[in-house]
Amino acid sequence: MLNITDLFKTVKEDERYLVEDNTHLRTMVVSKTTLKPEKETTGHSHEGQEEVYFFIEGRGVLETQDELIQVVKGDVIAIDDGDFHKVSNTSDTVDLEFICVFPGKRYDHK
Repeated sequence: MLNITDLFKTVKEDERYLVEDNTHLRTMVVSKTTLKPEKETTGHSHEGQEEVYFFIEGRGVLETQDELIQVVKGDVIAIDDGDFHKVSNTSDTVDLEFICVFPGKRYDHK
């Protein structure tokens, strides 16, 4: 069993965000993003993969191919297989934090 604080390791950090991923789970990715004020993620899609976003702090907009969804702490949004999605932090002072969960792996487990 792992403590949640042991689950995440920093994998990317730049002027837009800090991304921390699990490196322990073998068939599921759990990724935490801290998106800085007035910044956005790169829009993308995943063929053959669904994804769930759990918003844990702040407020923003999740853009899909069909709509713009206002999000706040406590919201949970499911992204359908292959759907385009992008997250924007609409605050000018507060970070937007969210956790993404999807099947697959990013790390080799030996």
